Amino acid sequence: MNNKYRVFFAALGFLFAVFMIWYFSNIVVYIIISAVLSMIGHPLVKRFDKIKIWKIKLPHALSAFFTLLILISAFVGFIWFVVPLIISQADMISNINVPEVLEYFNKPIGLVKELLVQYNFLSGEKTIEGGVEQQIESMIDIATFSSLAQNLLSTTGALLMAIFSIVFITFFFLRDEHMFENMVILLSPEKHTEKVKNIIAKTKTLLTSYLIGLMIEVFSMMTLLTIGLTVLGIKGALLIGFLGGLMNIIPYLGPIIGASMGMLFGITTALSLGMYDQTRLFAIGIVSVFAVANLIDNFLLQPLIYSNSVKARPIEIFIVIIMAGSIAGVPGMILAIPGYTVLRIVAKEFLSQSRIVQKLTEKI
Repeated sequence: MNNKYRVFFAALGFLFAVFMIWYFSNIVVYIIISAVLSMIGHPLVKRFDKIKIWKIKLPHALSAFFTLLILISAFVGFIWFVVPLIISQADMISNINVPEVLEYFNKPIGLVKELLVQYNFLSGEKTIEGGVEQQIESMIDIATFSSLAQNLLSTTGALLMAIFSIVFITFFFLRDEHMFENMVILLSPEKHTEKVKNIIAKTKTLLTSYLIGLMIEVFSMMTLLTIGLTVLGIKGALLIGFLGGLMNIIPYLGPIIGASMGMLFGITTALSLGMYDQTRLFAIGIVSVFAVANLIDNFLLQPLIYSNSVKARPIEIFIVIIMAGSIAGVPGMILAIPGYTVLRIVAKEFLSQSRIVQKLTEKI
């Protein structure tokens, strides 16, 4: 076949594959999540495979099933732990006495109004008390789940379908460790089979190292934040620490979101308890704990995870995360490092003659 037509059909096939991935993006997401869960679960499957009862080896399918039960139990335990904390926090927020809060902070609100009027952000005849009261009441409405039931009902069907699909696919990935690998090899050209196998093997190694490191970072941050907030006597320290640590899965932006959420929960808790004079101390304490914890994270945890686990330079990681965030927002930032890792591995196998690729992949 003419080389020109070969390139044309190759490009056409690539575009068709991209379109199919976009069109069936939900299924692709289910498969990716299942593949990640199977990577986490495979060591457990191998442990169960070694178990013998009266010299009878445990069936491999049963090992996969027990591992799946453990993963499901961990997820249910996570929900069981988080939901009561959120309900308790929501109940405290719903107890805020809005008129009393506005009366207590009347003077600061007046100063803010004068500043806004001075810089033409607010006209002189309008008051910000009404806006503040409306915002607090809307937050209380959210906290008391006034509209949550409708949202849950509208998404329950899709959520159940997603959970069932992920559980179903994960079981077969656990039962057959090479199923995902075989799927990828089947869809790739036969002449590139060895290269695809190398890509999958290196991807598994690096991404497993990254996921383990990320989990260590998240739990370390949860622990540091919870201990620090508890020592300072901040109410709701467990929930703030948990959510603050969880936000660290978002590179760079996560600590800011976590600190903002922590301040919101801390201040609203103080308001609900009538501790109006303590709100400033709560805010300063929460910001201080987040600042110290993130200094430890930035200088100790992140270099170990983001640089060593994926074999990339810190400046590369920073640029890739910023670019991914500009293209796809928060989801892009979360997926930036795994995606860049896979891209570098693919480039090393297929574009190894390029000097740029050689430089970017010299540590892999």
